[in-house]
Order: sequence, then C-alpha cells, then structure tokens
Amino acid sequence: MAHQSSRAVDRRAFLKLAGAATGAAVAGGIPGIVAAQKAPSFPKGTKLSILEWVSFVPASDVEFKRLAAEFGKLAGVEMTVDLINMNDLNPRIASAIETRSGPDIIMMINNWAHLYSGGLADVGDLAEEVAKRDGAFYEFVKTANFVDGHWKAVPLCSVNPTWNYREDWFKEEGAAKFPDTWDELRKVGTALKKKGRPIGQAFGHSLGDPNQWAYPITWCFGGAEIDDKGKVVINSKETIEALKFTVAFWKDCLDDGGLAWDDSSNNRAFLAGTIAATINGASIYFVAKRQFPDIAKAMNHAHMPKGPAGRFYSLGGQARAVMNYSKNQQVAKEFIRWFMDRPQYDKWMTTNDGYVCGPTPYWEKHTLWEKDPKLVPFKESSKFGRWPGYPLPPSRKASEALVKYVLVDMYAQAIKGMKPEDAARWAEGELKKAYA
Repeated sequence: MAHQSSRAVDRRAFLKLAGAATGAAVAGGIPGIVAAQKAPSFPKGTKLSILEWVSFVPASDVEFKRLAAEFGKLAGVEMTVDLINMNDLNPRIASAIETRSGPDIIMMINNWAHLYSGGLADVGDLAEEVAKRDGAFYEFVKTANFVDGHWKAVPLCSVNPTWNYREDWFKEEGAAKFPDTWDELRKVGTALKKKGRPIGQAFGHSLGDPNQWAYPITWCFGGAEIDDKGKVVINSKETIEALKFTVAFWKDCLDDGGLAWDDSSNNRAFLAGTIAATINGASIYFVAKRQFPDIAKAMNHAHMPKGPAGRFYSLGGQARAVMNYSKNQQVAKEFIRWFMDRPQYDKWMTTNDGYVCGPTPYWEKHTLWEKDPKLVPFKESSKFGRWPGYPLPPSRKASEALVKYVLVDMYAQAIKGMKPEDAARWAEGELKKAYA
C-alpha cells in the first residue's frame, strides 16, 4: 500500500485539527495554516493521556508511541502514553471511572464498552466517519462497541487467533494439513504427545487465550451461555459433550502445565520447541521470523477445527474510548481521528505484521496479506467470529461473565476432576448471577 508524502499527510492533519480545535489561537484561519505549514494550536498547556495494553508485538508499542509523539508535535499537545499488562487494565478502568480521574483515552478489549458504558463519552460522529470512509465495521466489532444505540468506543482492530502449528511435526504424523475437525486433531495430537510434543492451551485467569478455547469449543459443540431470549442454557447436553471432549483432549494431547498458563506462556513454549500447536495471534510467528527463523520456516497457521455445530472464533477486538470525565474530549477525539486515518493506521498495521486485523473489510486488501500467505488465515477468521453473550448482542452481563472467567473455570474444573455434569451445573449457577 503506497504511503502518501509526509507533506500531504501533515497538511491534511493540519486541516482536520484546525477545523475541530476549539479555542485555537491560530491567526489567519485555515488559509494561513496551509500557507505557513504550521500545526494549529490547542490552548497552551493542553495535555492528553492515553492508557493502552502492552502489545505482544513490542514494535507495535514503539510505533504507537512514535505516532502519539508525532500528533503531539503537530497539534501542540503534551502527550503521555502509559502501557500496562492486559490483565491490569480492568482494575485501572474501574478505578478511573469511580474516581472520575485518569487517562483521557483508554483501550477497550472485547465487549468492555458495554461493561463501562456509563463512564464513556459518545463517539458516534467519529465512528461513523471511519465507517463511511473505510466501509462498515465487521458485525462483531460493531456489537462490541455500540451500546444501547450509541457508539461508546471507536473500533481499532481485532487480534484474531488461529492455530499456530509445527507443520513439519504434523506431517511426521501423517497430517499433510492441519486437521479440519476436533476429532481429527485429537487423533494427531495424541500421537504428538506420545513423542513429547504436546499441544499447548492456557486455562488460567488471563483474558486472551483461555477464553479463546472456552467460548469457541462450547459453540463448536452446539452449546451456549444463553439463548436468544436471554435464558441461561449453559447446562446442556451440548456443553457437557464439549466438557467431556476437553477433558479427553487434555489427557491425550495437551501440555500438563496449561492450568497455570497465562497469555504469554504458550508463546514461550512454542518458541522453545516444547509444544506442537497452540491457539494464538500472529505474535509467535512475528517473533519467530526475527529470532527463531528455523521455527518460522517450519510453522504455519490454520483455522479452528469444526465441531458438530460448526467452526467459530470468539472475537471482540480492541477499541479506544474517550472517558466522559475527561476535560480534553475534543483533543482526544482528534487524536483518534488522526490515528485512524489511513496514512497513520497503515504504518501501525504494517508494524504489527499480521498480528492485528483492521476493523473494516478495507484492510483485507493490505499488502502484508499478499506478501506472506502464512498470515491469510488471520484475516479470514473474521467471518467465523462470535462474541461472548451470543446470540444476543454484547451486554454488561455478558462482560461480567467474561471477566469473571465463568466458562474458563468451568473447563478448568472439569480438567481437575469435577464431573462434566457438575461443572456445567456450577457454570449455570454463576451465569445466572451474572445475567440476573
């Protein structure tokens, strides 16, 4: 994808910022800005603080900070970017809303916009502007951030998972391609584990990988948290079958350390050559290409296997919310608008090297997908996306069940020895509390 010249990018940024900045001290108006090639000034001393996660692609954090600094220089704004671990975001957000103080912009993950909607400003004008330019947002992205008829966060991207697997090891077991069904994967996984090459899966309290098993496997076997009327239906024959399969898969195929794993454990295990496959974003491949080229050459990516009910992923994406306590809401919106514009977003997406997928189909055309066919399953997985609380739209109640790890713990308890029927009954009780 061709990049525009920096002069053209700056000029457009100047025009947009000039048109939106309130109280800007710019002599001569827009013509004067263009002629002088000066950034419009927000009031002297304007500050903007942003809270984001620590990306699993370090270069992404470097590029984001660089772009934030570039915006600060253009707009005359003092920028602060704080990066914290994903699992620490929830308590920080809750504290900021309760005290009505903290960052102006905070990253939202999955359906958190529903959980924290009361503390978030309406960003409908900005979200609709992006959608008009780049095409409608994917449905799972929109549902995650569109709350009761209002946009409460601007979709940023989705970190789609697929199976990362050692193609060479699978071929040794007679699998010329990654198995298409869960039963086929269990057969190959059993053979791999017998050779000391287990499959890796996290079942600890970490928001990424554990939920990427718990929700999709439930859907693949025909189970669900709730039905289309909002009734809790997790305690079903279908869910129990998913639990029984998971227990058997654990014994036959999975690494025994998974109950204590977080979202980084499987990355380390794969790159250390101790597991044969794992559900993950492109971060494993990203690191392998730079530090472990032999592993990168031997690995590939494939879709989630099909179950009796089909193939599914749990997708919610990431978004940026403007906090309603912020005194700099207009500046915050201007930063998001500038960042989501194609020249800036393209640079950030390129740096992520396939780890993130754009929030609209426009970004499926990005050249990085053409340059490396091994990345293609990531952008394709968007069409199999569901969200916590499906088939209903995301909600605060579904978010509560997600952050309390109800489905993850249901599977973990079954693995530890609880009867699948009892695990499903336990989850039913916990979900009724969340959905009450």
